[in-house]
Amino acid sequence: MYSAPTDTPTRPPGSRAALAAAAFGVPSLVLLLLVALEWRPLLSLDGDISRTTHRWAVDESGVTRVFRVLTDWVWDPWTMRALCAVVVICLALRGARWLALWLTGTCVVGSALQQGLKAAVDRPRPVWPDPVDSAHYAAFPSGHAMTAVIVCGLILWVLRRYGARPAVWRACLALAVLSVVGVGATRIWLGVHWPSDVVGGFLLGALMVALAVATYAYGPARRTPEAT
Repeated sequence: MYSAPTDTPTRPPGSRAALAAAAFGVPSLVLLLLVALEWRPLLSLDGDISRTTHRWAVDESGVTRVFRVLTDWVWDPWTMRALCAVVVICLALRGARWLALWLTGTCVVGSALQQGLKAAVDRPRPVWPDPVDSAHYAAFPSGHAMTAVIVCGLILWVLRRYGARPAVWRACLALAVLSVVGVGATRIWLGVHWPSDVVGGFLLGALMVALAVATYAYGPARRTPEAT
């Protein structure tokens, strides 16, 4: 029996990711410009929040010690990259070499973008008479925050692509949210980043994930992943 063709347009591959990239790209650019131009209201807000959290960090030494362990070992960018490397190896062993290469390339480009922006903006980190921690390189964007969003976002996307069970997906999503929020909180609490550095890291990390997913959709391996 003949059925009339529908007029519903087919959404091109990667269109949602491209829209997400545009949504994250605009605020990322705005915040970058505000920081680079040293917009006074933003600097004032950063200073107010940072002074408050630094007082808490000095007063609550036990919490501060825990946060230093978390930021230096659990949520450190190299720990995140090591986690990503494990996923890359697993994908390569499954025969998904293009996906593994894409994942590696995204992390490399994200790290290069992060360091390039740090050098270009050259924003000083907070300075305290009684610091509770220290960090290297310029402040904007937060490398911890940006790396956490990129790695967690990519791993969640890979899990969804491979049809992870709902319970596994929810557990990984909860861990990813906890890690990203925890990274931001610890960097501000320890006084090594201004709040806008962390927000910038979040936005730029999300932008990188969206751009990567959109790029992959038009790559040479758009087929459904191998059966598990």
